[in-house]
Amino acid sequence: MIVEASELFTLTAPPDHAAALAFLRDPARSLARVRFLRDVQVGGAQVRGVLAVQLPMVGEVTLPFFSVLENTESGARLIPQGLQNERAWLEVAGEGKLSGPLLELEYAFVFRAHLSIPTAEKWGGSAFEKMVQAAASRTMARVTQELPKALAAALAEVS
Repeated sequence: MIVEASELFTLTAPPDHAAALAFLRDPARSLARVRFLRDVQVGGAQVRGVLAVQLPMVGEVTLPFFSVLENTESGARLIPQGLQNERAWLEVAGEGKLSGPLLELEYAFVFRAHLSIPTAEKWGGSAFEKMVQAAASRTMARVTQELPKALAAALAEVS
């Protein structure tokens, strides 16, 4: 099962152009206030961590992710990498860029959860699968909606 959620948002950039670019290119600093991410590790261009969420009927689900950070002319982007031998994992793709005459940080994120659940063979199993899908979709949407506040809180520490 694949569940996807995305979020587009804009934040006011610090007045210092170099500080704004540095923030965009430093995932350890920019993701520091994101509560739903755990164990975020940045090494070189590699960004790893775990998304931890509560799913009704299932309990806490932890989804590891691995992305590669690529600097761009106006910011940076996260390129998701697949994880082998995981029952459940997350693709984290995103781009942050400095733009506009007022110097804004424009963000676009996509979270795509890959969840392995037993194949539904009967009506009850199919209903359970649909309930898990709906719960996972709501949870992913809620998580992505928290992202702008968390990045704004981390950005406030820079300004």
